[in-house]
Parts: sequence; C-alpha cells; structure tokens
Amino acid sequence: MHQLSTALTLPLHGVAATRRLEQQAAATLPPHTLMQRAGLAAARLTLALAPHAQNIWIACGPGNNGGDGLEAALHLHRWGQAVSVTWLGERAEREGRLPADALASLRRARAAGVPFADVPPAGFDFAIDALLGIGATPRTGDASAEASRLADWLRCLRSCSAPVLALDIPSGLEAGTGTDLAPEFIAASPCSERAGARFCLSFLTLKPGLFPAAGRDLAGQVWWDDLGVTPPADTAPDAWLAGQDRYGAAGRAQARHSSHKGSFGDVAIIGGESAGTTHMAGAALLAGRAALHAGAGRVFVALLGKPAITVDPQQPELMFRSLDALDLARQVVVCGCGGGAAMAAVLPRVLSKAQTLVLDADGLNAVAGDTSLQALLRARAARGWRTLLSPHPLEAARLLGSSTAAVQADRLDAATRLAAQFQCGVVLKGSGTVIAAPGAIPVINPSGNARLATAGTGDVLAGMLGAALAAGLPALEAACSAVLQHGLLADAWPASHPGQALTASALAENHQADLQQQQQHQR
Repeated sequence: MHQLSTALTLPLHGVAATRRLEQQAAATLPPHTLMQRAGLAAARLTLALAPHAQNIWIACGPGNNGGDGLEAALHLHRWGQAVSVTWLGERAEREGRLPADALASLRRARAAGVPFADVPPAGFDFAIDALLGIGATPRTGDASAEASRLADWLRCLRSCSAPVLALDIPSGLEAGTGTDLAPEFIAASPCSERAGARFCLSFLTLKPGLFPAAGRDLAGQVWWDDLGVTPPADTAPDAWLAGQDRYGAAGRAQARHSSHKGSFGDVAIIGGESAGTTHMAGAALLAGRAALHAGAGRVFVALLGKPAITVDPQQPELMFRSLDALDLARQVVVCGCGGGAAMAAVLPRVLSKAQTLVLDADGLNAVAGDTSLQALLRARAARGWRTLLSPHPLEAARLLGSSTAAVQADRLDAATRLAAQFQCGVVLKGSGTVIAAPGAIPVINPSGNARLATAGTGDVLAGMLGAALAAGLPALEAACSAVLQHGLLADAWPASHPGQALTASALAENHQADLQQQQQHQR
C-alpha cells in the first residue's frame, strides 16, 4: 500500500482496463481472494488514519464495492473496533442478484457478528464509503426505497465533518473522467465546506478520474494498493500521472562551466497590448519574468499596440524589442499573453516563422475564430516545428467548437482531441491539468492547488513552458515538466508563507528554496 506523492510517474487505468486486469487476476487466484485482500487493506488503512476512532460507520452498496466494505468491517470488528454497517443489498439478496464475492463477504460479516443498522450511527467519527464502485453510478429518477437511502447516505458522506475513506473511488465519481455524477442525484453541492478530511484507497489500479475535474476534491489524499497483482507487460495505461522522477525541473545543475547565456535559449514574449483604455502589459511581463526565473538565458518582450514601457524596473533583465526586431525562427516564442485584438494581425507571421511556439490566451482565441489561422497552425507539424497550446477550459471549448461543460466532462478526451485536431502539444489547464500530444498517452498533472486560481498564473505558466522548450526538451516533456513545477511551487507556498496569498508575480519569481524544502520534506 502506498500513499501517492509527486515523486513518481505512475500509470492510470480506466474502467475497462481495470476490469480486464481484475478478470485476469481472478482467473489465477482462489475465489474471493481479491475482495478479501481489498477489505484487509481498507481495514489496515482505517486504523492507520484513525487509530482512536470510537465509532466507525461503513456504508456499503449492493455490489462488489460494498463487499470490500463488508470485508473491512469484518476485520475492524474482530480487532475490537466499534463499527456499524449500513447495507443496501437486501433487495439484491432476495432476488439472487448479489455478486458471488459480495455474497460471500456478507455471510462472513454476519457470521462474525458485525453489527448492521438501518441508518448511520449518531456521532460517528470515521466513515468508510463503499457504496458505489467504478462501474456503478447514481440513477436519477429512481423513486425506490433503496435509491432514497443511497441518496441520504451519500449526502451524509459528502457533508459530514468526520474523515471519510472511499474504497476504490468516491461514490458518484466517474472513474475515467473525474466527472461528479452525484449532485443531481443527491441535490447537494459536490463537497461541503464543513466536510472533514477525505481519503481514497484505490484498488488494483490508479483510476484517471481521481485526479482531474472533481476528482481531486472528492478523493482527497489518495492511497493505492495493487492487491498483489502486477499488470501484464503489454498493458498500456489510459494516462500517466506525472512525477518528478520523469519530469523534474530542467535546471542548470549539470551545465558546463563554459556555458554562456546563449546556451540556455532565447525566449520571446509577444503580447501585452495597450489600446484605448485597456493595458495588458502585465500579462507579458509576468510571462517574461517566469521564463527568466525558470532558466531561460535571455528573454525578449515585444509589447503590442502603443506601449509606454521600455524597461521593467522589477526585472531589468527583460529586453524590450519591437516585433520586427525579433528573430522568430531562432527564438522560443510565447505568444498571446494579454495580446488582445492585436493578435489576429500578428499570428500569421508568428505561425509561419516561429519554429518553437507556445500559444496562449488571446492567441488561442484568435485561432478559434479564424480558419486560415487554424490551417497555418496545423501546417506547423509537417515542418517538424514544436508547438504547445495552453488553453483553459473555455478557450479549449472555443477551439473545439464545443462548450466548457463538455470539455470539463471529459478533460482527457478534450485534450487528446485538441492535440489531434491541430497536430501539436496541448496543455489543458485546470484542476488536474492534462498534457496531450498526437499519438501519445496523455499525462495528468498531480501538483497545484486553489492558490493558482488567481489572475496571471496562466501567464506565468506560459513563460515557464517557453523556458522548458528553450532548454531543448521535446514538447510533451517540456510541457509536463513546466506544469509539474508550476503546481509544486504553489504546493510549497503555505509552508514558507503562512497566511499569505500567492500572487502571480510571486509565483513568477520561482521560489526554488521553497520548492526544495518541500521536496526534502517528501523524501
């Protein structure tokens, strides 16, 4: 059993792959083995997380996920813990529809004297969510007594102040996408502000849905137990979870002493339009500062419109140039940060000349509304040029001709489709940022938190992407590295700046000392 961190890159498997692995393992093991292993692992983790719990509520559904919970209840009861099981399988038992393993666990629990109840116990101080597994979803419109009790128990699990351990996946969360299917069913918000700590113990495989969209909030701290099963060598994951072992920072620690500023690449920032009463120079400056602090050798800034800035007093290393003075073919170009309406006129030249390009913000919006720009963007792949798009969900929806809701409903699919449509790398920002490239298995980033939900942090990421590309990394590797480091900086912030808000300008300064402190703590 392992608690997840950002140290290792790990494979993620969706429902179909997990089911295949489960069937293959079950065919070589005695009946009921996997469920018994899962229940024992859940019981052990419960004791580790809540060694002093006085009253443990175990909410069990009618399927195999409920069987895992019954096995956990059996062990906890035998170990002298006060447990109370609520179970939804009476109807399925009467009708002979209980899965064989779940029925075996039910009989074992009853024989051991595990106490069952019709309602959750009053005053429980730890709960186990074993209601719905990876193949089960809440059904809207079901007026049965079982559905009503499921809704009540799920609402209680979502809102209770006690810690909750979800078995395999939080009930109501779609295992492949991270979409929360429960709110309409239980008529409640995804997670109460008063909710206690949340944990999830994933069995056999790590599920992609635990990390993007609603997955991070509902799963909380994720643990993984492979139940002693090793996937066949030819089992391809549905996605990867990025880790520092593969996507650590591309720093200068091993650089030659004879290096010079040109050794670390040039980044050119194009954006920051000034027009009328709107002035967006700050976006371009944030991207430029981030690129410098992330290791770029030289950073040039070309502000659009009628800029009044010729030097950044806080970052005098930034070199301001006109667009015509940039060597687009030799520089890593970061285009779109605060570019405004001026982007449409600039992009044909950028798309046709820049051999390495990060396209962000207003650059993406300009492409979404112009088929000729879309054609130029697609043509870059045939030339062997490196391109990264870094949309947030609304920008991705515009590029796909879709909606933000559709993008968020399946972030892996949206990022993969964007990469295929424009034949380039894609960084779909948001909770569980997804990095995709044509023909490659997508990567989900596990780092970052709500402190990044503030203006300018996307511009900082664009600059960091530019610096990673300037270091010579392939597009997908550069994207994974920059996104992981961007999130890690936000994760490290509260330890060294308690009570202080994280701003984009502070993030751009790339607090390596804070990051190193956090990494040492993890080790």
